[in-house]
Amino acid sequence: MSISSLLPAEAVQLHISAADSTDVIQKLGSILSQTGYVKQGFIEATLAREASMPTGLPLGGDVNAAIPHVDIEYVSHPALALATLDSAVIFRNMVEPEVEVPVRLVIMLALDQPKSQIEVLQQVADILQNPPVVDGLMAASSVDEVRAILDGIGR
Repeated sequence: MSISSLLPAEAVQLHISAADSTDVIQKLGSILSQTGYVKQGFIEATLAREASMPTGLPLGGDVNAAIPHVDIEYVSHPALALATLDSAVIFRNMVEPEVEVPVRLVIMLALDQPKSQIEVLQQVADILQNPPVVDGLMAASSVDEVRAILDGIGR
């Protein structure tokens, strides 16, 4: 299961503005909801999970990421949503929840199988540990560019 195959075009939001982490989660979750990938309660459950188990991830460069996700029961069909933000919003650090992480890259997971969650999280980790890929995603101006970058990983 490749990352780009899970990424519906409408769920790629490039160079957007968001008031805060809740706003980003609501925007991406709404797209996944409107397109039938997730069930009612997905956004609320994702926000609740983010509050108790944060997903902010410092990447050590100019751009940090967050990987909001929730239990499989809220997912109808597997999908990802991706947002690049013009200005950083604060997420809490997944390892040290008391630490704030200014995030500009958000990859939301909506997966319906526990095994696929592990596989996709590993692929997302590979993306986030590759500074040229992160830079490419941040510079991308189209869904096709995002898919080309994601499809080129590991080649």
